[in-house]
Amino acid sequence: MAKKMKFFCLSLCSFVALSLLLLQIAAPCYAFEIKIDVSPNVLNIQSKSTIVTVHTDIAYSLVVGGSVFLNDVAIAWWKSDDRGNFVAKFDSDEIKTLDGLIIGDYNTLTLTGYTTDKEAFIGTQNIMVIDNVPAGRRD
Repeated sequence: MAKKMKFFCLSLCSFVALSLLLLQIAAPCYAFEIKIDVSPNVLNIQSKSTIVTVHTDIAYSLVVGGSVFLNDVAIAWWKSDDRGNFVAKFDSDEIKTLDGLIIGDYNTLTLTGYTTDKEAFIGTQNIMVIDNVPAGRRD
C-alpha cells in the first residue's frame, strides 16, 4: 500500500509541476486592429517634408506612446487630437528611407504599439510613394 501511495504522490506532484510549467509558457500574442490615416497619403521622396503623421481611432489615454512604431521606425512624438484619439508623429526622412519601398506604387505602412493594459494593436494603410522634384524647387 505504501508503494501505491508513494507512486500516487509522485505522479500527482509531477502533474502539478508540469501544469505550472505549461501555464508559464507565453501564449501567442494577437493584436487587435485599429484604423489609421497616414498623412501625407502620397509620400514624395524628393519633398522637404519633416513629419509623417498617423491619425488613429484609439483613445490617447489607452496608448503607451513610446511603444508605437511605423514599419519598425520609432515614434518621434505623439499627441491627442480634438476627439481624444492618439496621433503619432514620425521623422519623414526615416520613413522615406525604409527598406523595400517601391517608387511609383502603393506601399503598406503598419502602425504597431501597446495599450496601457499591455494589449498589442495594429493598423495598416497603403500609401503611394513617388520620386518627383517639386515644381519651382531650386536646390
